[in-house]
Amino acid sequence: MNIIDSLLEKGILVSPEIAGNMFFIQKLAELSEQELEGVIFIDKNFFKERNLLEETGPETNFETPILSSEQKTTPNALQAGKVKVTFSYDKEPGKISVNDFVAHFNRRFEALSFMLRQRQELQRVISINRLKGKSGREPVSIIGLVYNKIITKNNNTLITLEDPTGKINVLISDKKKELLDSAKEIALDSVIGVEGVMAGQFIFANQIFLPDVPLIKELKKSPDDEHMVLLGDPHFGSKVFLKKEFDDFISWINQKKGNAEQKEIASKIKYVIIIGDLVEGVGIYPNQENDLEIKDVKVQYDLFADYLKKIPQHITILICPGNHDAGRLSEPQPAILHKYAASLAQLPNVLLLSNPASVNIGATKEFSGFDLLLYHGYSLIYYADNIDTIRQKGGQKRPDLLMKLLLQMRHLAPTHTSNLYTPDSNFDPLVINKIPDFFITGHIHRVSVSNYKNITLLNCSCWSDITEDQEKRGIQPQPARVIVVSLKTRDVKVINFFRENNLSDEMQENKQASEESIRLIS
Repeated sequence: MNIIDSLLEKGILVSPEIAGNMFFIQKLAELSEQELEGVIFIDKNFFKERNLLEETGPETNFETPILSSEQKTTPNALQAGKVKVTFSYDKEPGKISVNDFVAHFNRRFEALSFMLRQRQELQRVISINRLKGKSGREPVSIIGLVYNKIITKNNNTLITLEDPTGKINVLISDKKKELLDSAKEIALDSVIGVEGVMAGQFIFANQIFLPDVPLIKELKKSPDDEHMVLLGDPHFGSKVFLKKEFDDFISWINQKKGNAEQKEIASKIKYVIIIGDLVEGVGIYPNQENDLEIKDVKVQYDLFADYLKKIPQHITILICPGNHDAGRLSEPQPAILHKYAASLAQLPNVLLLSNPASVNIGATKEFSGFDLLLYHGYSLIYYADNIDTIRQKGGQKRPDLLMKLLLQMRHLAPTHTSNLYTPDSNFDPLVINKIPDFFITGHIHRVSVSNYKNITLLNCSCWSDITEDQEKRGIQPQPARVIVVSLKTRDVKVINFFRENNLSDEMQENKQASEESIRLIS
């Protein structure tokens, strides 16, 4: 049993910034029973108050991103230091046991409960096993992971919460409509806080709290007149890849296509973000070979790299993988450093990142830059189908609501079946620890631009027509649209490269999306 699990058995929670730092893990192992007496929560203040931070050296850095050595020495100095990778997962795979899953969920619980404890209403949270000593109608506050959620025959909502010490049932009365509506958007395995009163073996909820993002996020704007371009799901190698449209994009970014205004926008581009599914891949779904123009995944990547070579080298290209790319499917997906994609890694202005990943761009001595959270978005379809309120408002057609939900849960895929994942016993890489300025996703092939608490939410388009497999999965694409962000003003434009004569029947239904976009003028 590791030291963190040992502390949990004693009812002592450990903040993620401590649990993820090996220096402090060692310090915890050295603590005596007397030093832990009466302690219920350990964070960095615990060490400071006890003068345990002397001579700790550089290991006291509380941020512990995992970076590959190749990413630390990216060519071209990444625009003279204006791109900084703050998180990119590159842990070597190993043997996985049941204990790894248990530790993974414990680390997630610690991280999200730490966020919830910052709320004034949850300052007096107790562990579930201590509820046994509470008398009837006594006010209580707890934090737990959603083990189960059902609607009772009386139309009440019953949520079973668990923490490392036990389980408890939380009842939400149908008479509390606002609270009941909030409960509809609570996903299984997410971590929430509850304030209510004890009644026998139940807690009657008065308030429910999500980890959520605070309201204090500054809407940052760059002092430099620079632009960022976002692309999603190119799917090179597919029979329905929109080659003419992608050629138009390459011509535009080289200022060879478009009107004067569009060419001026292109001249200010400093960053291109490509959010996964670079190629169609091979063997991704049954009978995929029928949909492939190129049946060799290496040749697919080589063709993609040939196109990226045409993008001016002063533009930094940031790339994360998706579920069609070479490598493992389970998240977090390491960067595409596979032999099949060697042609990509050789490009001097390309930075290969994991999925998810976090980067900071545009920083100067006077400006802190923008924090970007990149996630291909595999879990989005699950929540589109399983969160009633979102499904009723359009499901996959509402990426804005899906991305907002993930921010509120502070996790990219909390529900066990919402994605394929590899458990990490040290920390949960899909927890949204750092609040981004831009949250960028793809996967569902639709364009969406929205704002949530000064965070710009951007879901990217695709570069392919609809396949039979996508039609079966309910994906309705809005293809060949490029999102352009002015970092100076935070204004967002969508440039539509799609050629109307290519419209399939499915796309005709989505034509209205182009009304809010700017069509490229030849």
